[in-house]
Parts: sequence; C-alpha cells; structure tokens
Amino acid sequence: MTDRLKEHPILDIAPKKEISFFWDKKRLTAFEGEMLSTALIANGINIFGHHHKDNKAQGIFCANGQCAKCTVIANGMPVKACMTEAIENMIVESAEGLPELPALNTGNARLPLPALNTGNARLPLPAINDSSFFAGSGSLAFPVETDVLIIGGGPSGLSAALELDKNGIKSILVDDKNVLGGKLVLQTHKFFGSVEDSYAGTRGIDIGKKLATEVLESKNITVWVNSTALFVFKDKKVGILKGNEYILVSPKIILNAAGAREKFLRFCGNDLVGIYGAGAFQTLVNRDLIKSSKRLFIIGGGNVGLIAGYHALQAGIEVVGLVEAMPTCGGYKVHADKLKRLGVPIYTSHTILSANGVEVVDSITIAEIDKDFKIISGTEKSFSCDTILIAVGLDSLSEFTEEAKIAGIKVFATGDALEIAEASSAMFNGKIMGLKISKELGVDVLDVPEEWYQKAEVLKSHPGQIYYPETKCSSPLTSRTEFGTTMGGEGEGSSVFPVIHCYQEIPCNPCTTVCPTGSIRIPNTDNDLMGLPIYDGTCIGCGKCLFICPGLAISLVDFRNIVNNAEMRMQNAEIPPPSPPAAQASQGGHNEAIVSLPYEIFNKKVKEGDDIEVVDIDGNPLGVYKVNEVKVNKTMKTQIIKVKMPVEKALKAISFKVQPDEISKPLDKAILPEKLDDNTMICLCEKVSVATVKSLIKKGITDINQIKAITRMCMGPCGAKTCDVLLRQVFRQEGIPTDNIVANTRRPLFVEVPLNKFIPKE
Repeated sequence: MTDRLKEHPILDIAPKKEISFFWDKKRLTAFEGEMLSTALIANGINIFGHHHKDNKAQGIFCANGQCAKCTVIANGMPVKACMTEAIENMIVESAEGLPELPALNTGNARLPLPALNTGNARLPLPAINDSSFFAGSGSLAFPVETDVLIIGGGPSGLSAALELDKNGIKSILVDDKNVLGGKLVLQTHKFFGSVEDSYAGTRGIDIGKKLATEVLESKNITVWVNSTALFVFKDKKVGILKGNEYILVSPKIILNAAGAREKFLRFCGNDLVGIYGAGAFQTLVNRDLIKSSKRLFIIGGGNVGLIAGYHALQAGIEVVGLVEAMPTCGGYKVHADKLKRLGVPIYTSHTILSANGVEVVDSITIAEIDKDFKIISGTEKSFSCDTILIAVGLDSLSEFTEEAKIAGIKVFATGDALEIAEASSAMFNGKIMGLKISKELGVDVLDVPEEWYQKAEVLKSHPGQIYYPETKCSSPLTSRTEFGTTMGGEGEGSSVFPVIHCYQEIPCNPCTTVCPTGSIRIPNTDNDLMGLPIYDGTCIGCGKCLFICPGLAISLVDFRNIVNNAEMRMQNAEIPPPSPPAAQASQGGHNEAIVSLPYEIFNKKVKEGDDIEVVDIDGNPLGVYKVNEVKVNKTMKTQIIKVKMPVEKALKAISFKVQPDEISKPLDKAILPEKLDDNTMICLCEKVSVATVKSLIKKGITDINQIKAITRMCMGPCGAKTCDVLLRQVFRQEGIPTDNIVANTRRPLFVEVPLNKFIPKE
C-alpha cells in the first residue's frame, strides 16, 4: 500500500489492523473499517469501472455518497465504493457498463429473482402504519417521537443540540457518517473567529472531537450515526435509514443542519478520473490519510480551495497552482498568503480551459480572462498534474427545510443549510437556533440576546478591507519610519517584539487573548473582532502569539542575545555600547536579529544548519539563511524555525519556500481543446453534453422535466444535485428568463435506497 501517509505534521497516524480483499481477482490489503474507495486508491487504483454509455473511465468524485461515479461490484452487488466498508475476503470487481442484479442464492442452487406479479394477484406489502412492520427487526418502536429532530452532526447541529440539552429539550441527532463533527473532522488548520464563542485558535479536528464528546455524554440527546434522513413526508414523519433499519420519526420541530453541497463546473474533460470536489480530497487526505495525488491543481480561490491547498502541502503533495476567476481571491488573505510564500502560484483573473488526458487527468490548461470573463486568446498555459480540485462554492442543502414546510412541520435551519459561512459562524448560529427552538417549545428561557445576533453577523462577515502598512498601522515596525521608538516598553522586553503580518479585516482575535502582557490588541473600533491587531507594549518573547495565530501571520524579531553579546564585548574593551539595534537599522545599519517563523508543513523536514529561502508576505525572496534552531510545540503541533538575518529584512520575514519553482513550471506548449464548451458534460451520471441541452432549448423546450424525459438528465444516481445548477446556467446563457423555466420535479428520497431496506425482517 504505497500511497498511505507514513507521517503528518498535525494528524497522528495510529497503527490499524490489516485485512485483505480481492479486486478483479487480485488480492489487495486494506485497513479494517475503511471504505473500499480509500483502500483502492491506497493501492494505486483510481479507475473503478467504465460508463455504460461512452465507456469512459469512472472513479471517485464526491466521496460523500452523493453520486455513483465510484460504483463497484462487491460480492455481486453494485455499491458506492466511498460508502461501502472493506470487509475481509470481500470480492470486489470493477463496474464495466450497467451492473446486473445477481440471482438469488439458496444454498448451492442459484435461483432467478421472483416476479412481483403472480398472475392477477399482486404480492401484499406491509402497511406503512402497521407497528408490526418492524417486528423481529430489532428496530425502535414505530413511530419514534421526539421534541426536535436535528438533521446533521456538523458544527451547527452539534452546537444546537448542546443548547437544547442545556434547556432540557429532548432531541434526536442523525448523521450519515460514523463519526460526528461534519467537515470539522477534515480540518487540520486552526480556526478564525472568536476564542470565547467559536474556539478560535483551535484546530477544526479538535473542535469536532470536543463538541462530539459533549453531545455523546449529554442526557437529552439521542445520537444516530450512519443514519440518513431520506424525506419529510406530508403526514409529518421523517424517514430515516438507520444503518440497515428504516425508521419513521415524528418530531415536533425539525432543525435542518445538513450543511451544503459543492458546486461543479463546466469545462472540457470534466468527466475524467482525477477530478475531485474539495470535500472528497480532504476526506482522502485528512480522514483516511491517503496521499491521493502527486501533483494537484486547484480551481477556486475561496477559503475552501486555499485551505485544501494547505492541507495538500501538509500531506506532502505538490500543489502546482491555483486559479481564481475574480481579480482577487475571495478567501482570507492570510490563507492565500500562506500558499504564495510556501511556493504555490495563484493565478487571479484566470479560469480552467480543459482537463486533459485519455482516461485520467494528466494535465490542465488554464487561460486569462477579461473583465467580462471572456478568455483572452494567447494566454493559455498547460501544467502537468494528476488531480484537479474543484472548489468554486457551495449550495445550501435546503431540501429538508422545503419539505418540512410543505408537510406543515415547524422547521428551522442553521449553518450552511441556512447560509454559507465559516464553521465559526455555524457553531454560533447553532447555539442561537437551539435557544430559539427552546423558546418555541415553551421552555422558560430568555429571548436571544441582541448581542448574540450582532456577534453572529460579525462571525459570518466576508473578508473586509485590506490595509497595507503604508496606509494604516498593522504592525508598528512595518508601518512607521521611526520604528526605532516603537519596539515596545522599557527594559527587557524592548529588544524582542512580534511583527504582525495581518492586513485584512477578518473576524479573528486569538492573538489578543494569549499575550501575557496584554500588548497585542485590536484598537477601539465599531467591531472588536474585525479590526486589525497591533502590538503596543512589552514583549517577553514567549511566542504564544505565533503558535495560536490561525493565519501563521506573526513572526518574532529578537535582538536580545545580539545586544547582550555586543554590550559584553564593549564592556570588556571599555568601549561605549552601541545605540539600540532598531535605531541603527533606521540609520541604514546591518545588525542581525534572530527571527522566529511559524511552520506547519514539517513533513518537509527542516533541521538546524539547513539553508532556507526566507520570503516576505507575498512570497518575494529575502535571501537564503541558515536555520539556527528548530523548536516544536507538541501541544499546538507547530514548529518555530529560527534564523539570523539582517534587521531590515527581518522585519519583513514571515516564512520560507518549501516548493521549488520547477514544480509550477508550465509545459512548453499549451494543450488546446478543439471545442471549448459544447462537448462539456453537464450531467455526469447520464453523460448529457451541453450541446445536447442547447439543441433542446433552441427547439423551445424550457421544461426541465421534458429535457429529463428525453435525455435522462437529472435521473441519475446524484438525483440532479449537480446537473440542475449547471442546466440553469445554460438556460441563462441562451437568454431564457428564470420565470420561464419549469423546475425539475425532485425524487422523494434524498439518496437512493435498496428496496430491501423497506421490507420487514422476519
């Protein structure tokens, strides 16, 4: 199993029990409890089968059970590899074309499946309201009643459940994964936001564990993992597939905390193997500890894409580049800065032109676009890569909210199911919804305080204004020419100080909470979370601000040893001591300082005596310097790399390159697709192209159901979760007003379910 991570700078890699299974008659090794898709990729297998319509290769895409690109045949049955656990001696085969249902196996004799119609008599089905439906199945009493049904065990659902528990409200929390936490379990970076309200400065994986532990230990919360909410029916019951049992739940209130689904893109070659959503990539890398790629290219400069790039570097994956269609990245500047200074180029005002390859991705072609998002001819560039990560935004998973309203059940929504925002915002909004629901159920609690709403607005704020040192003080030593007088207070602390490289207003305050002298603060503003932090006081050189900063945007400049050594030499020689180092620097001196740089990619090891290329906030080189010392904070899992360098450069230093420029070098000649759009797949399940849809629209068809009947678009396993959005884009491009479009009639179940799940157990 050559593609498993052997070490990770943040995640512990514990030993696991090995099992074996068969893939196309070849014995392979897996770890107990992992999904088939993970085991296959760990064994270097990315192609899981071929599509029945065009024989194109199929492989993992969402890793979340939302599509069926990862379908394989396991013990004779077609299953989604990303949702099916590998079992000892399981016989797994690639899915070549349409899978066939196996014959019934009765002992040694194999019998054909029985017909449902026996003459004029139809076999009876159990009444859905019959309490004997689950007789002998071990299911809970039917129907299950609860005050609140919480759909989704991510940050918002967990926070809401804890608030309800505090107020004595009984709830059932369902989640389709085997571990609570939602996307928190994939986040190795430290969170932004408020320390007090959303665990800022703590890694997402640790926040997820903390919330999950509190929920599992609570008295009023019943947790169902490996459970999928299927539909909210008009009789005010919710169908839940709990493991292998189908259960109806009758709640007084539904809280939709189901999160969001990732958007997809139209581009040539978008159906090749090796194209992932960000969630799939992070699942493989951070949950399953698989080095799923060797060379990654990212589409989308929001926080999701930027963070995924950082996670890739932590897994030892080369990040060839990132493109963003807008003139600036939509994510936090500190996230983009982290990538740039580690050696990842970011191409703004660019878009993907094509994914290239025969069955799997082997390169990508990008191009620059103008202000109208039109491709600028002659700007095309191609890069070698084996994976393209799509991170172009999210759509709220609002189905359960809509279904509950139709059914007449009181419903609330929180987190991304309500509004796309950061996880810190989701947690706080979950708390608000928990209190609102408690009030709705008649519990004697106070109304939601106005300051909670105000804090919620702040936490979901988009990145604000960028202030560079020339325009506003963000760090006293990078924003003032008279920095010889701004080193802090008198005495010991005056020769060591933090330099804060944080120039964008974002909701974040961890650095202000850990300084033992209270010398890092956010100046009085209308918003105490969105202001830029400054250092103003006395520093003792503890480095706590370096360890806690989510953006790794603080360095520590230290003159103390240099000053002490110089003074000792002067005293021994009876020569007056020199003027302070900063003052000399302001006069053009070349004194050196020890600079401490935070580092979290240390699977790319740096040791004392190594030469490293130190860079500024934009990744511009400041010179090559030797590493003086490497310190590790085992609790925070952050390293501090110390280098000695001239003071005028020390004030700009914040990181060093870990990727050489050669990794991001384009191919000698751009690979240009013959057709830019019409051959693009708009429906991956049924392989419907843009050209096919355009031809129907030009015939006057504006009813999505009619397009669906003709092409089978929206009828595939994903249930229109991807193609419905892309189809509406084509309508807009063809000039069809939204009001003229007849919406797709959605299937009643959230995911496809084998019919035997509804058959009573004997």
